[in-house]
Amino acid sequence: MKSLLKYLLPALAFIFFVSGCDAKKPATGQEDLIYVVADSLEFEQLESTLLQIFGKVIYTPQPENLFELKRVSINRINEVKNKKNVIIMAPFGSGSMTSDYLTTIIDSTVQNMVLNEGEFVFNKRDLWAKDQLVMILTAPSIDELKMNMLQDHENLLYQFQDISNKRLFKSLYNPKYEQYDIEAKLLHNYGWIIYVQADFLLAKEAAEENFVWLRRAVNTDMERWIFVHWIENASPELLNNEFIYSERNKMTEKFYRTTEDTAYVEIADQYLDTKEVNFEGKYALMTQGLWRFSDKSGGGPFVNYTFFDENTHRIYMLDGSIYAPKYYKKKLIQQVDVTLHSFKTKDELTQDKIDELMDELKN
Repeated sequence: MKSLLKYLLPALAFIFFVSGCDAKKPATGQEDLIYVVADSLEFEQLESTLLQIFGKVIYTPQPENLFELKRVSINRINEVKNKKNVIIMAPFGSGSMTSDYLTTIIDSTVQNMVLNEGEFVFNKRDLWAKDQLVMILTAPSIDELKMNMLQDHENLLYQFQDISNKRLFKSLYNPKYEQYDIEAKLLHNYGWIIYVQADFLLAKEAAEENFVWLRRAVNTDMERWIFVHWIENASPELLNNEFIYSERNKMTEKFYRTTEDTAYVEIADQYLDTKEVNFEGKYALMTQGLWRFSDKSGGGPFVNYTFFDENTHRIYMLDGSIYAPKYYKKKLIQQVDVTLHSFKTKDELTQDKIDELMDELKN
């Protein structure tokens, strides 16, 4: 297994902020907007690097930016203290107003880390508001800062994606509308659960194929599909691109078929990407791309996580797709992505949770 260290969140040690009252209100603003507090000249020199990292284009199949950026002068920093995503950026000791501000909020120990040890990114959650991420980016020079950002681009992007996903799950999760009966059935029959919102249907159970399909908004123009597939007595050696693409196509050809049974879902050739990730503490391969009907009559985005579970010796494939031809789909695919992260095997549940769900089966 490959090391997952580069995916872990770095600590914000030795930074001291004066954040005011302890009673903080929830952060506000658009989920995909990052406010960048920087002087105009320094922002101009680093804008292309910021866009390369945070403005990454995804295809759904429409091109959509992961995040939009908006520069704010340090003189207006109070206007963004309630926002969800904030970057404060300047070379340390450059003499700019933003750089001068940084010298007032970080102590001498951290200053030494920046100037002599190569540290350049520091993150603080819930600084001025709940569920907020404030990221400080600084280095001895513009060139060094740019180089560090590009080298660590995956981690920088992950910070904002991770907190965005956590905020989204809080907004999606509501125990009042959770379908405990379906979750209990999945746990009893298959040894795992996933969060089932009130408007999802258990569309298909194929026990002989180890396949379960959850479906939302059936036969509308904004469908969401989630499937869980697993392979018993599997080997982690199967975790590779070729296996994932082949196995997904096999499942969707069998179960994701048009009403007339004349076409089926398959992976499209373009914009396909697979990378190593930390999925809830487990090494996994994450695949993002586009699906299409085999007759080319439609398509949309999908996200897939495939991993080996050591306790059960199963390979799990968790997959979410969107069919919404009339809409932008970035936020929709994020919603199914967040739902996939609620997946847990029986071994990962507390006994209280297991007892609660088993009681549901008796009712």
